[in-house]
Amino acid sequence: MNLTSIPALQDNYIWTLTDDQQNCLIVDPGEAQPVLDKIKANHWHPVAILLTHHHHDHVGGVSELLQHYPDMAVFGPQETADKGAKHIVADGDEFTLSGRNFRVIATPGHTLGHISYFSSPYLFCGDTMFSGGCGRLFEGTAQQMFDSFQKLNELPADTLICCAHEYTLSNMKFAAAILPHDPKILARYQQIKDLRAENRITLPTNLALEREINLFLRTQDPDLQKALGVNLATAPLWQTFAVLREKKDRF
Repeated sequence: MNLTSIPALQDNYIWTLTDDQQNCLIVDPGEAQPVLDKIKANHWHPVAILLTHHHHDHVGGVSELLQHYPDMAVFGPQETADKGAKHIVADGDEFTLSGRNFRVIATPGHTLGHISYFSSPYLFCGDTMFSGGCGRLFEGTAQQMFDSFQKLNELPADTLICCAHEYTLSNMKFAAAILPHDPKILARYQQIKDLRAENRITLPTNLALEREINLFLRTQDPDLQKALGVNLATAPLWQTFAVLREKKDRF
């Protein structure tokens, strides 16, 4: 399978997977035209749309794409049933598209019904995990998002994190502000600054790297706990996550 990112809206990426027969899977099409242009340019054959959650910048292009390709299957959580999803999927469900197996992982936090799709090595996680960060808590709680991160952290180290926004620079700037002497964070921050200076994409990232530079995966790190003023003798790990998310909201 070939992975392609299609820039959309202000800072979204619409991910696609295509096989050798040019069959195409589309993830979170926030708008239709960039996808239609790519399909035409590459002579793709759209097979299915995968939706992670109900926000407009992830589903806004579904209806127009279905007007052009009415036979496409649309998969999504219950919260996307009124956004075009006809195949409603939930945690633990599995299905096959273009010869690939997909497993659904419930990842609430950003929204209550948010899901992610894993088809090794690809993880399409919408607005749950970003490179160096995590999604805002619009509907769920910090504990829910922490639990979602723990589930995603159980995936293989070579998992490619295909998240939906170009947020890496701001995330690494925040990480460097929290742990200004961490060499891996500083190195990644510089790398991302160089990439964005050339307007280059910073994704996908991989889980092995995120375990090193994503503070939201490092809640057990004593340096992070010290920087946040969290005493784990009296507070569960998810509270470290909650304090970190609150600081990111104000950053």
